[in-house]
Amino acid sequence: MDGDTLYTIGDLARRTGLPVRTIRFYSDSGVVPPTGRSPAGYRLYDIAAATRLDLVRTLRDLGVDLETVRRVLAREITVGDVAAAHAEALDAQIRTLRLRRAVLRAVAKRGSAPEEVQLMHKLAKLSDEERNRIITAFVDETFAGLEVNPDFAAKMRAALPELPDDPAPEQVDAWVELAELVGDPDFRAAVRRMAEFQAEESARGAAPEGMAELTGITLAKAGAAIENGIDPASDAARPVVDELAAAYAGAFGEQDGPDFRARLLHRLEVGGDRRAERYWQLLAVINGWPVPPSMVPVFEWFLAALRR
Repeated sequence: MDGDTLYTIGDLARRTGLPVRTIRFYSDSGVVPPTGRSPAGYRLYDIAAATRLDLVRTLRDLGVDLETVRRVLAREITVGDVAAAHAEALDAQIRTLRLRRAVLRAVAKRGSAPEEVQLMHKLAKLSDEERNRIITAFVDETFAGLEVNPDFAAKMRAALPELPDDPAPEQVDAWVELAELVGDPDFRAAVRRMAEFQAEESARGAAPEGMAELTGITLAKAGAAIENGIDPASDAARPVVDELAAAYAGAFGEQDGPDFRARLLHRLEVGGDRRAERYWQLLAVINGWPVPPSMVPVFEWFLAALRR
């Protein structure tokens, strides 16, 4: 096209690939008015009108509504302003689509019932603030009125689920499971008992020192017993239990014996709910942290051996 030539709607349709009726609509609405008319009354367009039509088509293809296109052409707003606003809107749509995709993949993996699909979608589309509120309410209820170890309480409050914009199905799955877990009255009661027990120990100065070291010893000794196929109810388990009980007694500043072992058994039973470990594993999956290996089998072996 050169600058002195005028073109019909048919010429523009062939040039742009737009239907004649679409160009006529833009013309009638004043978005791309004709430059003039032929002696027979047909609309004619110059190169400036054709360029304007190209811009209209591009903006419409990008999802810009016609009124906004009109304002851009009238220079009431800039293309940059429109692009920024639409890019932000598309970002939101992309996040929504990614989340829906992750939910659908998680549903396919779980073989969810219709009711669970609704729950998963509802929980997954919550904002970070709403997700955090669920966990914060759980933590607040757990520690309400108790003087617990401040470091542990701070750890609980700081560890909040942060579902990414493009979550993997296992992250959506983990968030749904975590939300169900903290909403379970039985689990909430179990964690409350743990917090109460810890507060009581702290109040009477009975909390042991070197808990991490005790955990390491338990993992090593009971873990080796499991690997060697030692039944916790067998005589072969007794030396392991004696060694572990002595280590715990030393940390508590007490003498090993039946009374101490009864208290140790109670302590391990209160803190031995496997769902507590699952809580931290789920948080790790959601937040993309390394998921630590489970310590439940080791402590369950030690519990069984102590009961004997």
